[in-house]
Amino acid sequence: MSDDKLARMANQIAAFFATQPGTASEGIATHINDNWPGAMRAALLAEIAAGGAGLAPAVIAAAPRLRPPAKAAVRD
Repeated sequence: MSDDKLARMANQIAAFFATQPGTASEGIATHINDNWPGAMRAALLAEIAAGGAGLAPAVIAAAPRLRPPAKAAVRD
């Protein structure tokens, strides 16, 4: 999935939660954690770490609450 599509989806979530003042950051993180697979969360976190160009400020504010994807089990 492209970074532009991830940013657009995250910004749409932020726009929805903007109507609920005071809970936007928590709502954004909860929605993404509950509905996005680990690979999408990882890509979004990488985009935020790279500066978050194109992301709504509320998405960036939600970053500390985003759950990183589980690491793959290491096989011997």
